[in-house]
Amino acid sequence: MKFDILYEDENVLVIDKPAGINSDDFERRVHRLDKDTSGILLIAKNDKALDFLQKQFKEGEVEKKYLALVVGNIKTEGGKIETLIGRSPGDRRKQKVYLPREPGSEGKRKAVTEYKVLQKFENYTLIEALPKTGRKHQIRVHLAYLSHPIVGDKMYGFKNQPLPKGLKRQFLHANHLKVKLPNEKIKEFKSDLPNNLKLCLQSLKLLTSSN
Repeated sequence: MKFDILYEDENVLVIDKPAGINSDDFERRVHRLDKDTSGILLIAKNDKALDFLQKQFKEGEVEKKYLALVVGNIKTEGGKIETLIGRSPGDRRKQKVYLPREPGSEGKRKAVTEYKVLQKFENYTLIEALPKTGRKHQIRVHLAYLSHPIVGDKMYGFKNQPLPKGLKRQFLHANHLKVKLPNEKIKEFKSDLPNNLKLCLQSLKLLTSSN
């Protein structure tokens, strides 16, 4: 299993997880990234550190940012998506957006994602997503709910949606994490876009400028 280490001390290991690796393969992972999502993954080295870090995630004290390329042109410069999220009754692997008081919404959990438009291309938009809660598949489900699914997302994307040239994965990358460590220091971690995603953006820029 190949990955870069961004930070390490006696309590934590912070890695740059490549797409295709399952977060659950790491013992004491503090949070999870979907298998095809790349970026910053925080791993505790002992149970005390795990409890300390997970408490912050649970209470929304961790700052997380993701880069996502979505299908279509988002008209606004940013926004906030606030819904309930729960398991889809039609497909147990998927999550689904529920609105308060709609049938089936009882017991579903609140999910909040803020987003900011970074760059617009022909047929695509690059955004920064800031999840304020940590529900399973949250960013992917919320963007699909806006009718702007993440490019390359096989589970929540449109059927037969066109892919930018050379892209073979979903374009979602956890690029920023700010958290207090067990040694009481607040640390900020950053991860560059993987090369395959950088190349994808470069080809879209060329395509947009030539049209």
